[in-house]
Amino acid sequence: MRVEICVETPQGIAAANAAGADRIELCASLDVGGLTPSLGLMRCAARGEIPAMAMIRPRGGTFMFDHDETAVMIDDIHAARDAGLSGVVLGAMRPDGGLDRELLLRLSDHCAGMERTLHRVFDLVKDPFAELEFAIAAGFTRILTSGQQPGAPEGEKCLARLRRQAGERIVILAGSGINAGNVRQLVSSTGVREVHASCRKPRSCSGNDAFGFGSMPAETDADAIRALLVAARNMAQGG
Repeated sequence: MRVEICVETPQGIAAANAAGADRIELCASLDVGGLTPSLGLMRCAARGEIPAMAMIRPRGGTFMFDHDETAVMIDDIHAARDAGLSGVVLGAMRPDGGLDRELLLRLSDHCAGMERTLHRVFDLVKDPFAELEFAIAAGFTRILTSGQQPGAPEGEKCLARLRRQAGERIVILAGSGINAGNVRQLVSSTGVREVHASCRKPRSCSGNDAFGFGSMPAETDADAIRALLVAARNMAQGG
């Protein structure tokens, strides 16, 4: 059973490493679902003991990207590789509700030797079961999904069907709303072997939001990660 932790700060990187997580998804701006992290943050994650995957998403909002944004994404993929990260997290879609397969294949051409996760844009597509087959054919390592619901616990039925269809061909990484209290039920009902969580808690310092500088990001909670790891691994061992 593998547990991936989503982080956005050097503190989060340190907490995930200290708690013994299996992998990091590295982002900026988790308040909008995650954006591409800085090169400095990528290098910080690469110095850790666990593999890290960089989110490649140049802005918030939709997952439809133009030519200039695509060029930025390609440069960011190369930056992630040069920083020493294990892989990247990608996603793009078309106005008709399907994945932007042409763009994803183009981005994938720049990912040789790296793992690729298809991110939760997958939860917005019209036909996830057809797009699952595309992801397999395109060579993605895993799909991060909440089963087309805001949270994975609500998407259990879809996750179970995706896991059955995927078999051993691609990893279904269940994410969103997962914690130590519900991971056993989720794993039991869906059969997933990897889960994704942020394990964050609010900071006591709120920052300078009144001046438009934004609030402080939530703090990654190493104790919450450890509790999730214990619950997930005990479940995997039949405990």
